[in-house]
Amino acid sequence: MDDRETLDVATLDPELLQLQEVSSFAMKASPQLADELFSQWLSLPDTGRLVKSLIDDAKSGASFNTSVNCSSANAAGNNPLPSLFPAGSAPPISPRSASSSPRVSKQRTSPSSLGSPLKLVTEPVREVIPQFYFQNGRPPPKELKEQCLSRVNHIFEDHLDGLKINEFKLVTKDICRLPSFFSSALFRKIDTDCTGIVTKDAFIKYWVDGNMLTADAETQIFRILKQSDCKYLTQADFKPVLQDLLATHPGLEFLQSTPEFQERYGIFYYINRSGNGRLTHREMKRGNLIAAMQHADEEEDINKVLRYFSYEHFYVIYCKFWELDTDHDFLIDKENLIRYGNHALTYRIVDRIFSQVPRKFTSKVEGKMGYEDFVYFMLSEEDKSSEPGLEYWFKCIDLDGNGVLTLNEMQFFYEEQLHRMECMAQEPVLFEDILCQIVDMIAPEVTTLFVLVIREECITLRDLKGCKLSGNVFNILFNLNKFVAFETRDPFLIRQEREDPTLTEWDRFAHREYIRLSMEDDGEDVSNGSAEVWDESLEAPF
Repeated sequence: MDDRETLDVATLDPELLQLQEVSSFAMKASPQLADELFSQWLSLPDTGRLVKSLIDDAKSGASFNTSVNCSSANAAGNNPLPSLFPAGSAPPISPRSASSSPRVSKQRTSPSSLGSPLKLVTEPVREVIPQFYFQNGRPPPKELKEQCLSRVNHIFEDHLDGLKINEFKLVTKDICRLPSFFSSALFRKIDTDCTGIVTKDAFIKYWVDGNMLTADAETQIFRILKQSDCKYLTQADFKPVLQDLLATHPGLEFLQSTPEFQERYGIFYYINRSGNGRLTHREMKRGNLIAAMQHADEEEDINKVLRYFSYEHFYVIYCKFWELDTDHDFLIDKENLIRYGNHALTYRIVDRIFSQVPRKFTSKVEGKMGYEDFVYFMLSEEDKSSEPGLEYWFKCIDLDGNGVLTLNEMQFFYEEQLHRMECMAQEPVLFEDILCQIVDMIAPEVTTLFVLVIREECITLRDLKGCKLSGNVFNILFNLNKFVAFETRDPFLIRQEREDPTLTEWDRFAHREYIRLSMEDDGEDVSNGSAEVWDESLEAPF
């Protein structure tokens, strides 16, 4: 290095060794400056002694004291750069820029004020993450809690001893914001000792201190109905709620004297997607059961509540089951079911149903289908385009259970349809023509199977769910009456369906059947001399 470079280095400010004051322009103009400074510092004799001293201290476990080591080294030896470091301060550990080192805090002060440059490394600021998981629910905010307690005090001020079960509905509606027919279930959930009284303290302990106040409606109802030793709901858990609904709803008063009609509502078909009879919290939150309950509590005409609680729907299902159950033991067999829809179904599809492939029977009687099993069948049959219906019939047609419908499987079920057309003197439609119609209707994705090196096209459940006409595929395969109706469908009915797309196939079918059954009952009343004038408002709007 020439004399000019030595002079420039000797006259540098000490802070330049840490490159704090060096501008980006100076660094770009002389990029070797930092490396040259670092190399020169490493070549100093005192640097070697300092590093050796620090290593010895580290091995012995002693605390670092670079200021003493540095000052003594400067006094003992001849330092070629005596003016670079002020007395009592140590040379920097590294001449690299402090701004590029992640170990240096933004609030860094000068080395002289900190003593040893080893202390420049500061502890990182620890950010406090607020709690986001609460095992028993999020505690209510102070303001919300105070508002709730104020309403509780107002209701209980005239009932210091507590509320009885017939007085508890106001608490259920006003404070808990739940349907009124949950009053008895909530009362019994709080009154664990069966005293017949719920005190103010007991309610606050369960609803406020139990963090029910901040839970959503689905979680609240799930906790109220759930048994303490279960993580799911069964249909038996809904029994008290349905009993209260039948007993208190003005549109269902006439059923109070007919116990055979009670407890026949099936609400698990749409919401319990796993089909195992165990309703989980996740299924409850994904479904629309709570909204239907709120609607049923506010609507006096129960038939306007199309989901879960419509009496029209229940009446149609019950009457259909009663017609097939000739011995009225609430069990039907294959011969009974084959008569459904005026013998619309094929024997092969009925055999698949009774093999319990789409769903295990709950009747526990060999070869017999119970009422609940019939509910699942009928809802799937009359609304094949719904997701539960598609899944039900897909399992029936998927003979090998590999998750796809092959040509052989579809042809197996269509063979009986073809035979029935020939017996009815109808013009038969070959399977090859039907297959083209199905492919055009569904437009399946490219899904193929290779069997014995033969390429075979398949249809998946996903393909069916992506098509609005997918239900007709199953009608083509095993329901001759609906297949013929689809081929000769009335354009007027199609227009009517498009005018109200919110109604499902099941809604339309149930309404038509309810009117037909009502007219049949009125006909019987006429023969008995007890007929009433038919209300034209009950006629189907399509």
